[in-house]
Amino acid sequence: MALSAWHPHDRTTWLLETVWVLAGLPLLVLTRRRFPLTQLLYCLLAAHALVLAAGGHYTYAQVPLGDWVRDGLGLDRNPYDRFGHLMQGFVPAVLVRELLTRTSPLRGSRWLAPLTVCACLAFSAVFEMFEWAAAVIGGHAADDFLATQGDVWDTQWDMFCALIGATVSVLLLSRLHDRQLSALPAARTSED
Repeated sequence: MALSAWHPHDRTTWLLETVWVLAGLPLLVLTRRRFPLTQLLYCLLAAHALVLAAGGHYTYAQVPLGDWVRDGLGLDRNPYDRFGHLMQGFVPAVLVRELLTRTSPLRGSRWLAPLTVCACLAFSAVFEMFEWAAAVIGGHAADDFLATQGDVWDTQWDMFCALIGATVSVLLLSRLHDRQLSALPAARTSED
């Protein structure tokens, strides 16, 4: 985070993109003993923080890795924004799944997977409304934060990417996640 804050492309964009990490990290530290998370979730949150930090430092439309992918594959736009929105579904899916499993009667329920995906899609829609508000308030000054790159369907693509990310996460990681949830001390997995 400190490196991403050092001479970012735009200080306001950096703050808007990284506020989730700036708020989430202290929360994780404060709750780590009372409500420890699985190692899978901690690792995914760290990876997501790196994605957010890079997007905040360069802006999503200008991340060099995305430029290399764009140029290498002959794409019309830097795909880092799409990757960020895939992560916006992929990582929160494990977070939502863990919270629902540990604090609700959904453990082992067939409803757990669809409700997890729905929660991630709902968050993505709320995030798009946040971007809309930034565009209304900031006008063209919000362009770096929005990273639409001229795509009139950017909002729909962003939500679709989050949906795909959440679905893939649930399909690929549920068994591993269940094993790690089972390994947590029983006293810490029940509702406090």
